[in-house]
Amino acid sequence: MIRLRPMSAAEFADFVDYFIPDYAQEIAANYRLSLAEATEQARREIETSLPAAQKTPGHSLTSITLAGNGTTQIVGSLWYRADFIDKSAFIYDFYLRPAFRGKGLGSQAMQSLESKLSAAGIRQIKLRVAAENEHARKVYEANGYQITGYNMNKLL
Repeated sequence: MIRLRPMSAAEFADFVDYFIPDYAQEIAANYRLSLAEATEQARREIETSLPAAQKTPGHSLTSITLAGNGTTQIVGSLWYRADFIDKSAFIYDFYLRPAFRGKGLGSQAMQSLESKLSAAGIRQIKLRVAAENEHARKVYEANGYQITGYNMNKLL
């Protein structure tokens, strides 16, 4: 059974170790920065967005866990922010470890999040998918998410 629970400090450190290089790759690819520049930008963004780490007010940093056979494993992470005035939530990052992909666990995690947010009065979930992340797009579309626009940029 999939469950979302708040990240511990150690889990947040693991999240940052994954997030910064992963996000830096996306920044470098999309904005034609060197990997070093992109890594520094990713580091700045995480420090600015989450100044109190996993305890930053208004942000939810969760570990996705899988229970079964008497054990519980961390299979991924989910970072989102709920806006109770707009009754919406924005997913900043959703990650499943490679060994747990393709097994329906991502869909189960999304359904768990949707149930939790719906019970709290949230009516819409928003997110951004990198253009080259076809797998993520397919997971979201299979779970009822629709494209609402495109991000665009022009380098000068």
